[in-house]
Formats: sequence, C-alpha cells, structure tokens
Amino acid sequence: MQLKVMNSPFNQEQADILNGLLPTLSVGQKIWLSGYLAAGQSASVLEIQEVQKAGPKEITILYGSQTGNAHGLAKKFGKVLEENRYHVTILSMNDVKPNNMKKIQYLLIITSTHGEGEPPDNALSFHEFLHGKRAPRLDDLHFSVLSLGDSSYEFFCQTGKEFDVRLAELGGKRLYPRVDCDVDYDETAADWMEGVLLSLKEDDREYAVHTAAATAEAIDSAYSRTNPYKAEVLENINLNGRGSNKETRHVELSLEGSGLIYEPGDCVGIYPENNPVLVDRLIEELIWDPEDPVTVNKDGNVLSFREALLSYYEITVLTKQLVEKIAQLSANDHLRELLSPNNSVKLKEYLEGRDLLDFIRDYGSWGESAQEFVSVLRKIPARLYSISSSLLANPDEVHVTIGTVRYKAHGREREGVCSTFCADRVQPGDLLNVYIQHNENFKLPANPNTPIIMIGPGTGVAPFRAFMQEREELGAKGKSWLFFGEQHFVTDFLYQTEWQKLLNKGVLTKMDVAFSRDTEKKIYVQHRMLEHSKELFRWLEEGAAVYICGDEKNMARDVHSAFIEIIEREGGMSREEAEGYLTSMQQQKRYQRDVY
Repeated sequence: MQLKVMNSPFNQEQADILNGLLPTLSVGQKIWLSGYLAAGQSASVLEIQEVQKAGPKEITILYGSQTGNAHGLAKKFGKVLEENRYHVTILSMNDVKPNNMKKIQYLLIITSTHGEGEPPDNALSFHEFLHGKRAPRLDDLHFSVLSLGDSSYEFFCQTGKEFDVRLAELGGKRLYPRVDCDVDYDETAADWMEGVLLSLKEDDREYAVHTAAATAEAIDSAYSRTNPYKAEVLENINLNGRGSNKETRHVELSLEGSGLIYEPGDCVGIYPENNPVLVDRLIEELIWDPEDPVTVNKDGNVLSFREALLSYYEITVLTKQLVEKIAQLSANDHLRELLSPNNSVKLKEYLEGRDLLDFIRDYGSWGESAQEFVSVLRKIPARLYSISSSLLANPDEVHVTIGTVRYKAHGREREGVCSTFCADRVQPGDLLNVYIQHNENFKLPANPNTPIIMIGPGTGVAPFRAFMQEREELGAKGKSWLFFGEQHFVTDFLYQTEWQKLLNKGVLTKMDVAFSRDTEKKIYVQHRMLEHSKELFRWLEEGAAVYICGDEKNMARDVHSAFIEIIEREGGMSREEAEGYLTSMQQQKRYQRDVY
C-alpha cells in the first residue's frame, strides 16, 4: 500500500522513505515496529482502566505429539506468549476435559501426523471426541493450527488439516491461517508464531510486543535442531555376529562440555551426509560444475554444488510436492502427464523406492543453473534414534542403536542415508552434528516401584537398555519384564550379556525372547505375550506401565491386538471393554509407544 501526502501527515520525503521500507519488512519486524510506536503513545486513563478490566487473554495450547516435536514447540511458544503477558495453559490433548472446550476462547493447536495420516497416540481420544456427535458448538472460539508432517508421506499433515476443518465446522473462527510444516520446520513454525502474535496484538495493543528475534531465540536456544552440537564418536561397534542378515551399530557419542542433558525415552537427532558415490553419480548426469557456488539458506551460506548435495540437500527421497515443483521448471511433457489427476496411482507407484538419480535419468534435469536446480530441494532432515543409555550410568555420553538399512529396488542397490553413513563412513574420533529430542510421551513412571512391561524387538530394544540402566542407578524396586525378538539367537541377540547381568542382579525381573528364523513356524513377541497372558494381565491389574518400541505397521499393531486379546480373555471382558481398558491405561500414561 502506497502512502500519499494528501492523505497522510507525512511530507513527500518521509512518504518516499516509508514506501521504500514497508514492503521489505518481515512479519516480525512489523510486530516490533507496531509495538514500538504503540509504546510511545500515552493512553488515556479510561483506556488503561478498560485494559485492566479486561485483563490479558487466556491462551490454551493443545499439542498432539508422538516424538516430542509438537510438545517442544508448544512449550517454547507458551514461553513467548507469557513474556507478552498472556495467561497460557499448555495441555496434551489426552488431558483435555471435553466439557471445558466451550470455555476456551483462544486455542492454538500444534500437532504432528503419525503413520498413514493418523493422529499421534496422545491425540487419539481428543480427535475422536471432536469429530464425534458429542462435540459442542464453538462459536466463541478463535483458533489457529500448526501442523507438523513429512511431505514424503501421502497424508502430509493430515491430522492438523482435520483439526483445522473441524474447528471451523463447529463455529470457530481462524485467528490465523493453518500452517503446514515439513520435517525442516523451524523457520515455518517461527513464521506461524509471529503471525499468531500479530493477530493477537490486533485485538490487544496494550501489551508489549515481542520481537521476531525473541521468538527465534526461544526456538533456537543452546544446542538444538538448528544449532546442533558436534559430538565426538567414542565407539562404533557392530552388535550382530558373523553370518547375520543384519548389521546393527552401537554408537557412543561424547557430550562433554555441551551442557546437553537427556532422560531415558528421549531421542538423539543425527544430521547425516549423503553417500559421496551417489552424489558423484548424480553430478555426472548434470551439466553444472561441482564447484559452482550455491546459496543454501536464508542466512546466505554458500557451498559448492557438490558439497551442497553431499551435506545439505535431500536427494534420496521423491515426493509428489517435489515433482510438482520440478514440473514448473521443466519442459518435459511426459512429466506433466505423470502429474495428471488420471495418473495418481501411477505417480504413487513411481515415487516408491526411487531417488533423485532415478528421476533425472527418467525425466531429465531442470533449471538454468545449479542454484535453480537446488532451489526445489528440501534440506536433508535429521534422523531420530531412541537413546539406549542412561546419563546417570554414562555421564557426558549418549548411546544409540542403529539398524543399517540396505536393499535393492528398481535395479539398483539402495541404502538408508544415516544408517549407512554411521556404518560405513563414521569412525571413532569423527564428529557428528547432533541434538537431543525430548519426548515426554515415553517416560519411566515417576514412582520407581511401579512394575513395567517393555516390548522391543530389534532396535526397538534400545530405550529399554536406557530404562534398565536408569533403574539400576536409582535402585528402583519395581518389577520389570522385557519381551525381545529378532531373527537368530546366535547372531542377533542384541546386548545379550547385558541383559543376563541385569537378570542375575534382579534389576530385570523377567525376559522372554522370540527368534523368528530359528523355528519352523515363525514366533514373534506377540506370540510370547499370549503364552504368558495370565501373568501379563496380573501385572496390568497391579498397575504395571506398558512400553512398546519399534515398527508401527506390523509389530506395534500386532502387539496392541495381543494386549486386547489378553485383557478380553483374562479379564472376562467384551472386545469393546478391553479396548476401553487400554484407552484408560493410555490416558493414565500407563500405555506408551515409541513407534516408527
């Protein structure tokens, strides 16, 4: 909007300066400027009395979080709002009382999407309530949704989209439009926070306005996703025996001097590098010099084209969003045909298991420079791994257990980016960019006397090594029962000697194992659970907390079904009652999952 001298108190020189400045300001800068100008004006006594009478707004932040990202953002934005003198209530969606919904006037929802477009575990009951017949009219509600997701999945940010639509259907008014975040969410989340703040301030200009810099500081304090710590690798060991079909790395990292702390149940984020062989093959298909400079982020950091592909950009995953962006820069008619609505199934099949090298060989390159080529690529995301150590037992260290991924697809050998990075190219003494991802949804009971049941096949056993180390250090008296499964007893029994020592000491009360390839009929952890159904149900009735870690699509669902069958059979309940029993456990935080 241009200022005109005839309609404003500014002379021509002042108007020209403002006309040149305003279009260049970010949302955060406009927030600061509006607060600065408002603070310089004196309010009338009547205005001050009206503000005092109204009091600061009550803001409710609800989070749905599986790994802790949404919870972390909720806490950080809550801090920013409190610094702006708002009253803030932060709740897990599990803890929302349905009859309180009509009392909420300002609601901020921060949620991830789990699995195939499903709500995270701690959002299931709230999602079901809000989409059910008992959901109330919310005509007085002002809301905004921040949705976290991964664009490589078909149902990107689905849970956030559903909450956004449903709240509007119930009569709520959008305080600020929904924002959908990809895996590299920090800048997008900060923009949403600034936008929500600005919208709040339009209703209430008497409160001090926080600058965009302060918002960014709240997000990026100390070592974090956007400011990772360079941790020295202390050990990198293959846990599997010779002849195994698998390769599982036990990696120990030094946190000395970092100030980073963690609890059992938390995760480590590791930023990997792409395989140099794949990067060089990609460059061979392109026309640009590997030394061409490219700017890789908003801060203006410049890397060579090769280094950018090696350490900054994701090149191993194809998504529909990426292909759509490429199509805007490409003249390939076959690509446009692939993206036509009639070819949605064909597109989905094409994307599965292919990478950027496949795409370029099939549809050619795009852009007129290396800079334009990388402009559509997203930043390589960190990979999260469950921590397999206790800080009490291993001061200044953090351990992770990583299953190396290698497979063949579409005529080429493929590999997991981070797992093979750690397995093949990381040596003791090297430095890895890491951060701690806190996860409040996967924590040991506050009472150390509470019995715990742990189900973790394969690398899913990692957090339970941390649980047991922690309980040993604390002298916890609560019973513990571990179910572990893998392919072969001889080559794949991860941390076998450690479990044996814990059993001998009585720290670990019981352990049942299932090695699926050692028997004619495959036996998995859920089969071992069913074999011990009476005792398992007795532990549940004694108040035991259940923890499940590992593959979501198969293992976690099979284990969940096994629990329902056990409760139904041993508790003399209907299936509906058994499902309600588990739901109640979940609400009591006695049924927690870390699944992927």
